[in-house]
Amino acid sequence: MLKEYSIKSIRMRQCLAVVSASGLLVAAAPPASALPGPRSEQWWFEAWQIENKVWPLTRGKGVTVGLIDTGVSTDLPDLRGSVVGKRITADGVVDDSVDHDTEKGGHGTGMAALIVGQGRGSGMVGVAPESKILSIYKGVLLGTAIRYAVDHGAKVINMSLAQQFAYCTEATQSGVDYALKNDVVVVASTGNDGPDNATLGEPANCVGVVAVAGLDAYLNVWKDSSAGANVVVAGPAADVGSIGRRGAFTAKANGTSQASALTAGVVAVMRSRYPKMPAREIVRRLLATTRDVGPKGWDKFTGYGAVVPYRALTEKIPGNTPNPVYKRIDDLSAGKAPQQANQQTALPAAPNTSAEKPKGSPGLLIGLIGGLAIAAVALLGFLFTVRRRS
Repeated sequence: MLKEYSIKSIRMRQCLAVVSASGLLVAAAPPASALPGPRSEQWWFEAWQIENKVWPLTRGKGVTVGLIDTGVSTDLPDLRGSVVGKRITADGVVDDSVDHDTEKGGHGTGMAALIVGQGRGSGMVGVAPESKILSIYKGVLLGTAIRYAVDHGAKVINMSLAQQFAYCTEATQSGVDYALKNDVVVVASTGNDGPDNATLGEPANCVGVVAVAGLDAYLNVWKDSSAGANVVVAGPAADVGSIGRRGAFTAKANGTSQASALTAGVVAVMRSRYPKMPAREIVRRLLATTRDVGPKGWDKFTGYGAVVPYRALTEKIPGNTPNPVYKRIDDLSAGKAPQQANQQTALPAAPNTSAEKPKGSPGLLIGLIGGLAIAAVALLGFLFTVRRRS
């Protein structure tokens, strides 16, 4: 069971090996196949124990991740054969295997590489390299894009974007509802407006979405990560480099977009390892195995804590473990007002087996209660007597 992870040197290797429950440093094992290892800048690989613990179990085979973004440059060596490029227009769906992002140099391509990168060009490797990306251009209504992803085989949908709506629009919520009813996990970034942001943008503020905030390599909240009541988990967001639309790797990149894409990759390997497990249980498992890194319990900056892939893949999770994301959906279905994350039942803490049990017997407690009852009766009698005398 993973206990903690930390970073020693960002320049040399970007991180230390993960510390296991036994307290020993875990040595990195060579990959089981010909797939190259990650670049030295990809510090989250060691922090998440991807090569030596996650990949021996699964690399995401058989899972399609719907990526609603700026498109993907599918002909790049790092992505060739791993992406289905599509663009939805008002008139239908048109084949389109290019990234339309000229402002940021290829946002969608970068997110795709974080998930399914093959390392054949720049050396960029994704956390779920045997998964596939269904690329959907975001230049349409999100609800329509979500439905398209669901209807074309996606088991996970990632939206590394934040639209500036203080509420989830009916069309987008309808799309999310459709995804959940069809056993699809929906993941979205919280945004980069900083911790003082009062509300999350769409789609992170939609009911049923796994909203992902950002952390740095030291498990601190990334300085620009948006906070809010819908945040449920946190992932790597600082110094998380990737490739752009032309295939060049950029090391110094930041954003909750990366945290969301990497978390979607974790969900992909979970769905690959547990192909018959419902989306509801996948999300329950993801939340129940986080590491609490903010204020104790849920908080608006990191949700229930940092995503820990190996724990999510291996730990036994009781069936009655709370599932705050789906609790809100259940409340809505039952006609109740959905609760915010910080109003929900907290996820269970580990039992405190070292605490000393209180000494004494049931008789002592009963005697104490009886004594208090007698005293109360006597006090009432005294007050009644005083009142009669006055």
